[in-house]
Amino acid sequence: MAVIDELIREEENGSLSFGNYELTEKTKKDGFEYNGDSYKIKTFNEITKLERNGMFVYESVPGTVVHEFRADDKKVMFSVEGEADAQVTLELEAETEYKVYVDDALVGEMKTNLGGKLSLSVGLEDKDLINVVIEKN
Repeated sequence: MAVIDELIREEENGSLSFGNYELTEKTKKDGFEYNGDSYKIKTFNEITKLERNGMFVYESVPGTVVHEFRADDKKVMFSVEGEADAQVTLELEAETEYKVYVDDALVGEMKTNLGGKLSLSVGLEDKDLINVVIEKN
């Protein structure tokens, strides 16, 4: 796959793709309209962060590219790529149990904290693309 040169875009299938881990300086794009919401992306090789209407959605350290990000009240799905293993944090429903799948394998059940944050590690060094699915129990 490839980095998102325009930092964030809507795909033909209605999903979002965002991020560019090849940048050496922090780059931002604010005011991207998608499904009636306003998105802000900050990305470079050290971090990728996405906000919707001023609220946290996604963060990875180091920076990543996210392809075909989709989220509803029951499931979050996306593919992620990067140059190194990454810690990914998502904002979901607070104090809720989720099943986490990485490349179609169940890696476990996790409970979000009071703020609704769920963190997972993705091993990107030896792979081109990792598929992540997080389903509400």
